[in-house]
Order: sequence, then structure tokens, then C-alpha cells
Amino acid sequence: MKAAVDALSSLAQETRLEIFQLLVRQGPDGLAAGEIATALDVPSPTLSFHIAHLTRAGLLKCRRDGRSLVYAVHFEGMRDLLQFLTRDCCQGRPELCAGIPLAATCTADASGKSRNKAKVRHV
Repeated sequence: MKAAVDALSSLAQETRLEIFQLLVRQGPDGLAAGEIATALDVPSPTLSFHIAHLTRAGLLKCRRDGRSLVYAVHFEGMRDLLQFLTRDCCQGRPELCAGIPLAATCTADASGKSRNKAKVRHV
């Protein structure tokens, strides 16, 4: 419960939600902090504050690439949050959840790069 509250409260802020959505689109490769700042037109100190918040909430992870810090979505943390939110969904009444995406799988070309298409399974 605490982890879900931390994650949801972290996402309940416009800049952090934009960061998270940008990094979801990037997939596991993520983006360097400077690229995130440029893409979202966010000053570096502000970006650092928001990224730290998302990281503490278990939604982002960081790796060093040379002199750059590269941030990516912590997909396990995101998956845990989604599973928590949909646990015991519908209580045996699937018509209540009709149309809610429960799982998405990305497709990739031969190079392993995402084609930004998702297959979504609905209830």
C-alpha cells in the first residue's frame, strides 16, 4: 500500500508525469538528463528534484553512461503499481472492467527498436 501511495503521489504532479510519460515512450534505453531537460524545457535543478522524487517512488532508475546520467522507467515498479491497482478487478463482474487495458506488449523491429505500437488486451 505504501509503495502504491508513494508512486501515485509522485505521478500526481504535472512535470513528474511528463517526465514519466516521456521515459515510457523511450523504453528501457531511457534518456540522458540533459535530453529530458531539453525535451520538456525544464531547468536542470528542477529536473533533478523531480527525477529524484520519481526514483524514490520506484518509478525510475538511473545508470551512468560516460559522463551522463541516463534515466529510464523502472518497468518492474510500474508493473507492480498497475498490478496493485487492478488486483481483484471487478469481483467476478467482468462487464465492469470491459475496455480497461490490462496488459500491453510492445512490438519491435529486427534491430530491437520499438516501433511504438502496442497490443493491448482488454477485459
